[in-house]
Amino acid sequence: MSRTTSSAAEFASLVQAFFCDRLMNQQDVSTRTVAAYRDTFRLLFGFIEKRHGCTPSDVTLGRLDADLILEFLRYLENERGNCVRTRNARLAAIRSFFQYVATETPEQLAQTNRVLAIPMKRYDRPAVRFLSKDEMDAIIRAPDSHTWTGRRDIAMFTTLYNTGARVSELTRICLEDLNLTGTPTVALHGKGRKQRTIPLWKTTGRLLKTWKREIPDTPKTPLFPDSRGTTLSRSGVEYRLRRSVQVATGRCPSLTGRSIHPHLIRHTTAMHMLHSGVDIAVIALWLGHESIQTTHMYMEADLRAKEKALACLQPPSVTQVRFKADDRLLRFLESL
Repeated sequence: MSRTTSSAAEFASLVQAFFCDRLMNQQDVSTRTVAAYRDTFRLLFGFIEKRHGCTPSDVTLGRLDADLILEFLRYLENERGNCVRTRNARLAAIRSFFQYVATETPEQLAQTNRVLAIPMKRYDRPAVRFLSKDEMDAIIRAPDSHTWTGRRDIAMFTTLYNTGARVSELTRICLEDLNLTGTPTVALHGKGRKQRTIPLWKTTGRLLKTWKREIPDTPKTPLFPDSRGTTLSRSGVEYRLRRSVQVATGRCPSLTGRSIHPHLIRHTTAMHMLHSGVDIAVIALWLGHESIQTTHMYMEADLRAKEKALACLQPPSVTQVRFKADDRLLRFLESL
């Protein structure tokens, strides 16, 4: 059943229905998706109030035309300093809302189609960076094993490297996700509520078995808690990694000046698996990629594979000829 949205109250009702009915009830999206979409609308309404003097309670659907959305996207990049990927993520949230609008208010189809026609922006994809085995070992050994946080960090970075987990997956691991009987495994809760089970090295299993004794033995206890016993935040993981890299740099000079972040360890796991001959499809399952096309970036970054391919090619037979300048060119050069 279509609804009118000529007034601000009707538009507010449409936004509320989009979040509560479409996202939460019909699509049953994750809380992270709801939060990301919510932040997009907060930014959009804040932009409208700042730039056009219209408070969020006075916004109508008619005001959200394609020109305003494009202006908002430029604001994100030029004034807020957001990267293109963030800009595209905000646009994806707006597109999702207008797809809902198209079904609820067909009389607004012309406006809706113009907004939906706004394209995602292309951007340069940097080459995948990763750490060497020696660099990764130096980072894992860097924390002080004589302290509680140091022992936690050693276990945490070892698990991160073993599993190739995202930071969000790492921090959500609870004791009930860990299985240390037989072949040790850990269950990861990934994007889109997808779960996967990753086998652990025996050394990782022994390390985690020892670490478990230092935290409360309850199913919902975070495997890597903060000092208060609660879930370690993303920024907390990043901070502890920076601390470890600072110490590791003294032992491994190749780390000097490099930007090391948790996702780089995920790339490192994938590249080391690729170098060990693991099939690209298995790596995609290991990392929890929805499409194997995402995993192909590691193939593109694998210099060793390119060197092997180059060795299979025969170089052309080219005879080098020394360039000889004629007299006019020599006279010109001598005149300079």
